[in-house]
Amino acid sequence: MLLAGDAWRAFFDSFEHEAFRLETRSVYAMPGEDEEYQEFLATGELHIAADDPWLTRVRQYRAAGRRIGRVHVLTRPLSDYLRYEFAAYAYNVEAGEDVRILDLTGKGNPGLPDQDFWLFDGSKVVDMRYGPDGEQIGRDLLESPDLDQYRLWRDLAVSLSVPFTEYSAD
Repeated sequence: MLLAGDAWRAFFDSFEHEAFRLETRSVYAMPGEDEEYQEFLATGELHIAADDPWLTRVRQYRAAGRRIGRVHVLTRPLSDYLRYEFAAYAYNVEAGEDVRILDLTGKGNPGLPDQDFWLFDGSKVVDMRYGPDGEQIGRDLLESPDLDQYRLWRDLAVSLSVPFTEYSAD
């Protein structure tokens, strides 16, 4: 089932205990970020307001006792987009999101998929699809995913990653 617009927001906000994201791309082309991204490239700085909608949602999830987190799998050198995303991650962490980094530079893939997904409450999977340029082309709620496999990928990614605040790309 394709999730877009208000349906995506309503579905996302309905998780009860945990929302987990696996990110595998070095570039995402998100239309709402264009101006902010270009400013970051020009200045090397990112300023996100405390009332930013995503940060507000993260704080609300955490206040309700719900966990939200992600592991970003990457290799160095960091792309310009990843440097920008790292600047944003600092705000996400401050709001209460558990952001983790799995750096595979010089290492083999430990068995993780080459795809982005969200796993909600360990029981619902949304496949995040992107084109070659990083443009999001769809979000699909999978009807009969192998939940054991997605949970294994989540657990493996978390166990091999480090908290964002401890990661150094040097």
